[in-house]
Amino acid sequence: MSRTTFIFIGILYYIFTVILIIVVLNLINKKERNKYKDEIANLERDKNLIIGASILSELNKVGALINNEAMQKKYDNWQKRLKEIKEVEVPKITDALIEIENAFEDKDYKTLKPKIAHLELQIAYVKTKSNFLLDEIKEITLSEEKNRETITKLKSEYRSILTKYNANKFDYSEVQTPIELQFENVDKLFSAFEIAMDKNEYTEVGKIVKAIDDTVGNLKVVIEEAPSIIIMGKKLIPDKIEDIKKITVKMEKEGYNLDYLNIDYNIEESEKKINDIFGRLNVLNLEDSVFELKTILDYFDSLYHNFDKERLSKRLFEDYQRSILIKVTKLKKISNDLNRKIDDLKYSYDLSDEEIAILDIIAKEIADIKEDYHRIIEMHRKNLYAFSRLSKEMEILNNKLLKTEEKLEQTLRSLGSLKEDEKRAREQLDEIKHILNQAKENIKSYKLPVTPKNFYVELSEAAEAITIMMQELDKRPISIKTLNTRVDTARDLTLKVYNTTKEAVKTAKMAEAAIVYGNRYRIHKDVELGLIKAENAFYKGNFKISLENAINAINIVEPGIHKKLLEEYQS
Repeated sequence: MSRTTFIFIGILYYIFTVILIIVVLNLINKKERNKYKDEIANLERDKNLIIGASILSELNKVGALINNEAMQKKYDNWQKRLKEIKEVEVPKITDALIEIENAFEDKDYKTLKPKIAHLELQIAYVKTKSNFLLDEIKEITLSEEKNRETITKLKSEYRSILTKYNANKFDYSEVQTPIELQFENVDKLFSAFEIAMDKNEYTEVGKIVKAIDDTVGNLKVVIEEAPSIIIMGKKLIPDKIEDIKKITVKMEKEGYNLDYLNIDYNIEESEKKINDIFGRLNVLNLEDSVFELKTILDYFDSLYHNFDKERLSKRLFEDYQRSILIKVTKLKKISNDLNRKIDDLKYSYDLSDEEIAILDIIAKEIADIKEDYHRIIEMHRKNLYAFSRLSKEMEILNNKLLKTEEKLEQTLRSLGSLKEDEKRAREQLDEIKHILNQAKENIKSYKLPVTPKNFYVELSEAAEAITIMMQELDKRPISIKTLNTRVDTARDLTLKVYNTTKEAVKTAKMAEAAIVYGNRYRIHKDVELGLIKAENAFYKGNFKISLENAINAINIVEPGIHKKLLEEYQS
């Protein structure tokens, strides 16, 4: 393609792009104009709806109902407010709307948007005033229908209340007079309502309807709650008070301290509250009365639980009283016995400072527990506190006693183990000596050509260990830890001697038997040489080497004898 062609194509693209941009801008502009146009139309419609036909119609209805000065004043006021909306507020909206239309025609979109927003608020404000005015007017025009409907419901409710009262008159004996007076008042209010409606005194009708509603509502509460209040205040609570008083007197005679419950004060306050409730009941004021009476009733019910708790606490206290005294006496005796024997124990055994000090700690703990015990018993004798507190004190004391008892038992086990260890060591000394004698008997039981060299070394070490062990047993005080070490050493060395002698004798016997068995094969040169080596090793005291040489020599001519003799040797 030539350069001219490229330039031509570029110009075409440029023209197409410009046209496309113009079309898009026109579309956007058209869409925006349509949007503003719709908004202006909506504003026009909202303006026209500010004063609807209903407000004029309702106002004309009021005009026909005027029969007194108060109603005339209301009517004149509504006319004035309607005129202000029609002749002042609406023309302002019309002027603002004309300005918006001019700005729209001039495409002055910059100022158009805030003007529309401002006018929307203005229309909403005037429309609210108009609606509020309409509602006020309807209160009069619809009052007869609305009030008649309300009164019908109230009469139905009132008849139900009256029926319930007449059917259960006995339940309201305490408030019969004020209730019946209130019934009379309601009847008068219903009559007043009819008179006011006949005279079109709508300003008074609303007040009468409210008075009837309040009175019937209060009567409904009274009819529903008064029987409960009467039975709780006149029967249930007084009966519980009498019962509580009897139980209190009886328990106090039995030694119970119930001061912490403040029963007398709470009874007095409860009676004051009941009197106040019935004072308000006489004027049909039942506010919170049921709640307050139930609270009083719950309080007296809770006292029964407290009484049961005190009875249980007394039994627990008496159990602790016996068991703690017996246990603390027993522990004190054991502690005293230990303290009397401590000098002998210190002489006999090397006790640590901690082991000695624990006895003083235990003795002090026992003394403190005994002191606390007598303090609690003294409080009981003087009847200073309730059994619930005394039993709690005893429970804490018993827990301390259990810990001290456990500590004393551990100390007894620790000190008792000293004598057990010494006794066990002396028994083991006899066993060790017996084992050493058996080791010596093993050597003598078979005439060995040579005593094994390590026998005398091991025998000497064992004998020395036994001597040291005996010296440790003769010491005063004895260190049990050191003694146990000496016992272990002496036992290990003695067993070592015993095993050495037993092994040497057994091996020597086997070696000699193998040599004797192999003598039948001495005609063989190799067997002869092997047996000679075995005999030389035997007389030098190398019994294990002697046995191996003999077995290997015999195995030349009698395969398998090696395994047979080894099995016999190992057995």
